[in-house]
Amino acid sequence: TQIIARYKECAAHHDAVLVLGSEYDCSLAPIELSWNTRVSANIGVPLVFVVPSHGGVEEINRRVQVALNEASSNFSQVLAVIAPRRTGQNLDASDFADLSVPVFVVDEVTGAVDGLAGAAEALEATVLAGPKNLANRRTGKLLIANMTLARLLPDVTPDATVVFSTDRSEIGLGLVVGVEANLFSKPGAAIVAGPWPLDYRIRKAWENALSDVPLLRSKRTVEQVYLTVKNSEEVPLQLNSVQRNEARRLFREQVDVSVLLEKPRPVGRDDVITPLMFEHRLLEQARNADRHIVLPEGTEERILRAAQRLLERKICRLTLLGDPAAIKKIAADKGLNIDGAQIIDPNNTELVEKFAARYAELRAKKGVTLEQARERVHDVSYFGTMMVLEGLADGMVSGAVNTTAHTIRPSLEIIKTKPGVSVVSSVFLMCLSDQVLVFGDCAVNPNPNPEQLADIAISSAATAKQFGIEPRVAMLSYSTGTSGVGPDVEQTIEATRLVKQRAPELNVDGPLQYDAAVDAAVARTKLPDSPVAGRATVLIFPDLQTGNNTYKAVQRSAGALAIGPVLQGLNKPVNDLSRGALVSDIVNTVAITAIQAGMNAESGVDLR
Repeated sequence: TQIIARYKECAAHHDAVLVLGSEYDCSLAPIELSWNTRVSANIGVPLVFVVPSHGGVEEINRRVQVALNEASSNFSQVLAVIAPRRTGQNLDASDFADLSVPVFVVDEVTGAVDGLAGAAEALEATVLAGPKNLANRRTGKLLIANMTLARLLPDVTPDATVVFSTDRSEIGLGLVVGVEANLFSKPGAAIVAGPWPLDYRIRKAWENALSDVPLLRSKRTVEQVYLTVKNSEEVPLQLNSVQRNEARRLFREQVDVSVLLEKPRPVGRDDVITPLMFEHRLLEQARNADRHIVLPEGTEERILRAAQRLLERKICRLTLLGDPAAIKKIAADKGLNIDGAQIIDPNNTELVEKFAARYAELRAKKGVTLEQARERVHDVSYFGTMMVLEGLADGMVSGAVNTTAHTIRPSLEIIKTKPGVSVVSSVFLMCLSDQVLVFGDCAVNPNPNPEQLADIAISSAATAKQFGIEPRVAMLSYSTGTSGVGPDVEQTIEATRLVKQRAPELNVDGPLQYDAAVDAAVARTKLPDSPVAGRATVLIFPDLQTGNNTYKAVQRSAGALAIGPVLQGLNKPVNDLSRGALVSDIVNTVAITAIQAGMNAESGVDLR
C-alpha cells in the first residue's frame, strides 16, 4: 500500500516515472522476480526486463520465457527485454524472434570500472593467485559462501564475487576444481576472509589454475568484507561520467525508444485491477470527496481503531456517537488517537428534541407521537440517521454491534428510497486477483420479483460506475440463453426485459450462467453474440440464497477481498457492517459511504 501511495504521489508531479526494480541478495533472491512483477501489477506500470546474457541464446530465451510466465501469472504487463552483450559475444536481436516481446541486445559499457580494485584497496586485500591487475574488473553480485559446496555452486554466476572464510577450505578447493573442469559458470573473483592463513595446498591449486579468476585474501571477517564492499564508493556498476555518456550513446543507438514510449503495446492485459489498486483508489476517491460520516457505535473498539486510521489518512471527517467520557477512556486505554473526530452524546437534549420533532412529523401518518419519537431517536441508529437527514452528516456506517435490520430500518423510515426505485438492495465489490466484480443482491432481498430484480440490476450498475467499474450486467440463472425453461428462468428473462426498457443505455444480457458470464471461452461456445457474456462486471443473482452463498464461496475459495455490503437505492448513503467486520472492512465501508455521499452532493440531493 505504501509503495502504491508513494508511486502515485511521485507520478502526480512528473511527466514520466522510471521505477527501478529491487536488487535482493542471497536468501531473498528466489522471490525477487515474483516480487517485482507484483509491484508492477499493483502500481499499473509495465516491466522492462534486463536479463543476464551468459549461458548462450537457448539459455537466455529460457530465462526470458520464465520471466514472462511469472509476469503473466501476476497480471503484470511486459514492455520489452534488454540483454546486455559482452565484448566478443555473438548475440543479436534476431536470436529472440520467437519471443512475444521485443528484445534489445545492448553492448555492455566497458572501461575503467574499478569495482574489484576499489574493493581490494578498501579491504587491504592482497592477490594470492590469478591476475594481479584488477582494473576493469567488477565485484558483480556478492555471494557469501555460508552453505555447503553443493548448494553454493548452482548459485555462482559470471562476474560474481564469492566470499568464503579461511576455515571453509573446501569452498576454495571446490571453486578452483569446478572452474578448471568447467562445471559451472566462472565467477569474477573469490575473496577468502578471516585471520587464519589459507591452506597452502589450496593456494597452490589456485596458483596452478589456468583460469583468470583472481583469488584475494583479506584479514577481515566475512561480514566485514561484505559490508565494506557493499558500502564502498568504488562498488561496481557505479559508472563515472565517461561511462554514463557511453551508456547513453549505446542505449540511443541500440534501443528503439519508440517501442517503449510511442504507443507502447505491452504483452499482457491492460485492464487489470488488483485488490491493492482498488483499495488505494477507494481511499483516494473518498479523500477527494471530503465528506462527513457518522459512526453510531462509538464505544466499539474496532470502530475506534478504524476511526484512527481514517483520521490519520485524512479519508473523511468523522462523528462518533456515544458517551464522550467513555469513548475517550476506551481510546486512551487502547492507545488510540481520535482527536480529529467529533464526539456527540446521543442524549444531547437539544438534538434529541430537534430530531424527535422532525421524526414525529415524518411518521405522523403512522401514528407516532412526539413522546414515542423522543424515545426512538435516543437509539444511536435513529440518532445517526437523523443526523444524515438534517445535513449534520453526509452518510452513516453501522452494524459492527447492531443487526442489519437495526441499521437499515431507520434509513427506510427516514431517508427513504430514491425516486423510481422500489427496493433498497446491496452489492459486494469482489476484488479478485486481476479485476473487481459487482455481486448483487447478496444481503437484503430474499426473493425479489422481476420488477425488483430489474431495480437491483439498474442500481448495481450505477454503483459500479461510482467506483470506476464499467457496468456490463449479467442477469444470472441456471441456464444460458434459451437453453432452459421454467418459472425461475422466466423471471430472469422478464427482469432482463425490464432493465432494457427502463435503462436502454445499459449493457445487459440474460439469462446467463455464471461461467458464461465471466469466462470468455465458455461464452464463445454458449452465447457467442452476447455483448456481455464472457466479460460481465456486474452479476445479478436471482435470489438472496444464491447471491449470499456465491459471494462467500468466491471470497473463501478464490481468496477474493469482499467489500460490502454496499447499500443502494437510498436517497442518502447508509451502509451496514457485518458484526464480524475487521478494522480494514470498516475503513473500506466508510470510504465507500464517503464516495456515495460525494456523488449525492454532485447530483444535488437534499432531503431537508
